[in-house]
Amino acid sequence: MLFNDLQVFLKVAEFRSITAAANSLDMRMATASAAIKRVENTVGVELFVRTTRQLRLSPAGERYLPQCKQALQLLDDAKQNLQEDLDELRGEVRIALSSDLGRNVVTPWLDEFLDHYPNVGLRSNITDSNIDFYRDSVDMALRYGSPNDANMYGFKICNVPRVLCASPEYLKQHGTPVHPEQLSEHNALFYQLQDIVQDEWHFSQEDETYKIKLKGKRASNDGDLVRRWCVNGQGIAIKSCLDMADDLLNNRVIHVMPEFTPTSTELWLVCPSRQSITPTVRLLRDFFRERTNELLSQLIERDIVNKNALTKH
Repeated sequence: MLFNDLQVFLKVAEFRSITAAANSLDMRMATASAAIKRVENTVGVELFVRTTRQLRLSPAGERYLPQCKQALQLLDDAKQNLQEDLDELRGEVRIALSSDLGRNVVTPWLDEFLDHYPNVGLRSNITDSNIDFYRDSVDMALRYGSPNDANMYGFKICNVPRVLCASPEYLKQHGTPVHPEQLSEHNALFYQLQDIVQDEWHFSQEDETYKIKLKGKRASNDGDLVRRWCVNGQGIAIKSCLDMADDLLNNRVIHVMPEFTPTSTELWLVCPSRQSITPTVRLLRDFFRERTNELLSQLIERDIVNKNALTKH
């Protein structure tokens, strides 16, 4: 039995005529008839009841028909996936990235990705502002936080602990806080989202939670600028451990009060709809998961991040 024989079976069942099925498939009637014979010989039963005037499905044929349709659909999906796998190595990746993560972490990863797939191009939109997929002409966005629009579809990349950090020079000059209440004595560096300055920081330690209102001389809607201020000793900041990973691993900043945990976040690869999930999106999803896992593992090995923090939501 051949793959095409099953397609002939479906057409004969649809038209209740071998002649009509053959015409629909642009083949000779003898070829279509031989295909039906091969299918019946393979399954071991007659699938059609034949009379001089009509052709109809037998009881066995009635049971076989929906399973045959399902099998053909699976085979067609598999074929389509193989075709898409060939296509995924070319085209353009149009992705939106947050400022800090995009510039300092993900862009080098994407350079590596493009080196591996030379037929793929990149259009990168780096901003901390909300993305409009259609206005901004992007196909996907790598963002902190799960999608808040029910019409969007996304893949969670990883849990991301946040860290309280400051440069060694700043801590040497202003002292190292050991409790959230001592943060009022320090210059906080604030991230501003949609004109709202995030000057209230939340921490947890076991079953205790702390909410601290801080003061500071600097605030920005650009996360990368907040990171630069922190590295340059301008104050103390709460940042994603991914954003600060290179600075933490190279001792440009210190993880302060590690026993008090700021509210964690998640990293998501978001698309405007399920229909926009292409093989390239899935490939990047797996690629980002691999790279973030490598970076988080380095932070855990150096005791900068607690492994348990990766399981918290």
